[in-house]
Amino acid sequence: MKQQEIINGFVQLGQLMSALSEGQAWTGYDTGVTEEEYNSLNTQINKQVIYNGWFTPENVRQSIGGIAEWLKEEKLIDWASDYSFSQRPKKIAIIMAGNIPLVGFHDFLSVLMTGNTAICKLSSDDNKLLPLLGAQLFNFVPELKERIVFSFGPLPSFDSVIATGSNNSMKYFEEYFGKYPHLFRKNRTSVAVLDGSETKEELEALGEDVFNFFGLGCRNVSHLLIPEKFNLDRVFEGLYSHKDIVLHKKYGNNYDYHKAIYLLNKHELLDNNFILLRETEDLHSPLAMLHYHRYQSVDEVESYIKANSEDIQAIIGRGYIPFGKAQSPDLIDYADGIDTMAWLSAQN
Repeated sequence: MKQQEIINGFVQLGQLMSALSEGQAWTGYDTGVTEEEYNSLNTQINKQVIYNGWFTPENVRQSIGGIAEWLKEEKLIDWASDYSFSQRPKKIAIIMAGNIPLVGFHDFLSVLMTGNTAICKLSSDDNKLLPLLGAQLFNFVPELKERIVFSFGPLPSFDSVIATGSNNSMKYFEEYFGKYPHLFRKNRTSVAVLDGSETKEELEALGEDVFNFFGLGCRNVSHLLIPEKFNLDRVFEGLYSHKDIVLHKKYGNNYDYHKAIYLLNKHELLDNNFILLRETEDLHSPLAMLHYHRYQSVDEVESYIKANSEDIQAIIGRGYIPFGKAQSPDLIDYADGIDTMAWLSAQN
């Protein structure tokens, strides 16, 4: 199978996903599907919240739209040009997380773009969307049926493995998959660095970095580094447009739970009725809580980032990733900073 055939299939899938992400009516056969098929896909997107309460239609469509931005012919050709394409496919098992919709898609795409076979072990929290899109990919490029396996039970035989999970999952990954060539990923989170000169619009955009996907992604900001005399009211004002997030039952339950626990333990909290702010240098914060600590110099910021580099996925702020763009990674923004395509090329 030629790489260009795979690219063509993903480009067509990207056109379909772009239309679905906007929730628009069927635009015609440029989407690659009939009107009946398109409406069925829209219905399936809206139903994901039944299977996973975090997967609201808005969140699913946002994820689909972000992936669609990758699936442009020029981007895919440019991305893949630096890596080898295997003429003797290896079977790559992908153990997928399920914290946000289609979080394993980049690995799925990478395996196929290097000419290998993707054996996808789907998370029980996200086991509908990728097979749904895979079925469309099969229609566009039938030969890919030989290169994609969706596993809902024990994994079939494989040569190498990519596994993403919690820190607690690492010991199981090592136990079961350590003897194979592997790429393991654990929990990470993201931070925002404020210098005090941020505009109202930038702080409002920070809200997207905090609250997109309810804060469940590794690219969501869970910790703020702020100047010594920074007025935290400015942060609350920036986040205010997201106040209705607390009306979501699962998020609201987390907010209530962590508020009660931390107050019982006499931790000082700042509260605006939809998110809790706690002053601490702890990097990871619970859901519905945002950690922050104050710094006096740029050197302190650099030291904190260096000390926590193994646990930080993305850094948001001036001079870093722009505010509001945490959940808009490019194809080359590899999870954990490990070049997946290079690792896969080395398996060939």
